[in-house]
Amino acid sequence: MKGEQKRVKPQLTIMFEHQKALDDRIIKKHQLEGRDLIENKLVALLVEIGELANTTRCFKHWSLKPAAPKEEILEEFVDGIHFFISLAIDFGITPGHFVVQEEYIESDLTASFYKLYEYITNIGLIDLESELIAAFSLFIGIGEKHLGFTWEEIVKAYFEKNEVNHHRQDNGY
Repeated sequence: MKGEQKRVKPQLTIMFEHQKALDDRIIKKHQLEGRDLIENKLVALLVEIGELANTTRCFKHWSLKPAAPKEEILEEFVDGIHFFISLAIDFGITPGHFVVQEEYIESDLTASFYKLYEYITNIGLIDLESELIAAFSLFIGIGEKHLGFTWEEIVKAYFEKNEVNHHRQDNGY
């Protein structure tokens, strides 16, 4: 692809390991062994992206209310990261293949969300791996370019939310 730049994000291997541990725990706890959870995870990812878009308020041209605080937006963002990584694991995509490709990043936040929905609803239609990577690339671009998060902030927030998710499993969530 023209002008394509690919880069593997540091800490993804550790994030994959933590996500796998959480997913395995949830599957065992809820007796979901052998069940295909792909559609559940895709719908959950779409919902999380909707929640993220809602906290940014980028599409709400009819409202003067500002975006949520950055910390709240970051928390919604990492909820999406959890489902992207979970899907990658389910599809057999390794962290080394889960790269960010710069050409997927849109110049406008609302257009980026719209394109992201399109990418996710098309996962599995042509080439599962490249479709998920394109969606992930765009999602990371939204976080870094549009929302101003550093990769270090994203990683830190991911691990914090992963701990919260384990705590929820401990307490009957």
